[in-house]
Amino acid sequence: MPSIALGSPSPGSPSPAPVLDLLRQYRLIAVLRGGNADALTAATSVLAANGVRMIELTLSSDAGLTALRRAAVDRTLPPGTLLGAGTVLTRDQAKAAIDAGARYLVTPGVVEEVLGEGADQGVPVLCGALTPSEAMAAVRLGAAAVKLFPAYAVGGARYLRDLRAPLPDVPFIAIGGIALDDIADYFTAGALAVGVGSPLLREAAHDSSPAALSALAERTRAYVAATSTVIATSTAER
Repeated sequence: MPSIALGSPSPGSPSPAPVLDLLRQYRLIAVLRGGNADALTAATSVLAANGVRMIELTLSSDAGLTALRRAAVDRTLPPGTLLGAGTVLTRDQAKAAIDAGARYLVTPGVVEEVLGEGADQGVPVLCGALTPSEAMAAVRLGAAAVKLFPAYAVGGARYLRDLRAPLPDVPFIAIGGIALDDIADYFTAGALAVGVGSPLLREAAHDSSPAALSALAERTRAYVAATSTVIATSTAER
């Protein structure tokens, strides 16, 4: 099979290079999902303070958009923190997320209208896919990267390795049920980055108590250290 050209489907579409550069640099996206805007806002601050530079706030509830809007104007977040919106299902949601400060959009599947809105506004889309056909469609529609979701459902890292065999040029982000001990396997299988939600966030999705945030900070440092180890190892092997 010939390689699939990664690029924009129409003139004026954004280049995926900047977001791909950040994914290659940091290798980790924290995915925040919950119905408590105050807890999500506090969790965003803890994640950023402990080394996570790409944070996705999902739109599965109004709380996600509220927390995104707050984080976008939070001057205490470290420079270079990139905020995105996840579970973007419609063009209107994409517009609202971008207006709230999202610098990238994430979909659970191939959603043409979201990819179109991202292209129109110059905001990259990380497009969800599970099968080879979906991954190919995502790339042809201009996705900056393909989110393998849910990654654990059909074999995890082994499935990703098999999927990349015919699609070696597609940048895959593995998301869904990835525990700390799974990270190295996904990178070995060829993931550009991993996205981690509930295994990282846990009770901090709804609880902003000092104890919950302290535990989140500890887990965050562990995930950042794990991805940093992979980055250092791959750099040394070049």
